[in-house]
Amino acid sequence: MRLRISFEGDNLQPKPNKHAVQGFIYNMLKGTEYGKRHDEPRFKFFTFSDFFRDREGRPTLLISSPERGFIEALYSNIRGRDHVYIGKHQLKPVEIKTFKLPLRKRFQTGSPVVIYKNAQSNEYFKLHAHRDLRFFIERLRENAEKKYNAFYNDEFVLDGPIFDRLIPKLRSNGKLDVYVRVIKNGVSFPVIGSNWELLEKERIKPGERRFYRFIMEAGLGEKNSLGFGFLNPIRR
Repeated sequence: MRLRISFEGDNLQPKPNKHAVQGFIYNMLKGTEYGKRHDEPRFKFFTFSDFFRDREGRPTLLISSPERGFIEALYSNIRGRDHVYIGKHQLKPVEIKTFKLPLRKRFQTGSPVVIYKNAQSNEYFKLHAHRDLRFFIERLRENAEKKYNAFYNDEFVLDGPIFDRLIPKLRSNGKLDVYVRVIKNGVSFPVIGSNWELLEKERIKPGERRFYRFIMEAGLGEKNSLGFGFLNPIRR
């Protein structure tokens, strides 16, 4: 399920840091059954998009989660507020709604996908440097299976690769990798990921539909609760 929030104004500069957006979400969960999600030692099962402009030019944010109650709790706590704070930004929500999207076989990213090359040394996988698409796809599958099985208390194993066709989105400088600077408690650190024009599974079997619906809402790869790995289904 998804939550869409559009804010007043046509310019949001500088855009709120991802850690600030995460903090806003946790703050809006206070007083609900999800109020302690931040402190729970487990997957958080939500993600959010980068800020973008809607058709009316308003700064807009999407939040998604496979937990309907999680999204409804956010909706209830944000709806009707005159303003909210995201980091140092005071913003006025002017449109907020919940919705569900149908499952498709093709996706594109709404925020960079992050994978560790070596988690112990905090080394991120870099498409440009490591040039190992097989490793990238395999890690995506392993990570998605682990999160899915934790959420549903299952032992699901995907038959075959998680995607059959991948088209990366090149940056204006021709590079594949995206460096996102995250600021936490005044300390800045980079998170490295990649954006994708197309992530396609040629055929989603009936027994796999719940798995792909899950990753569409929980996010792909690492650091989903920091706003990485947000997926949008596409029709083409």
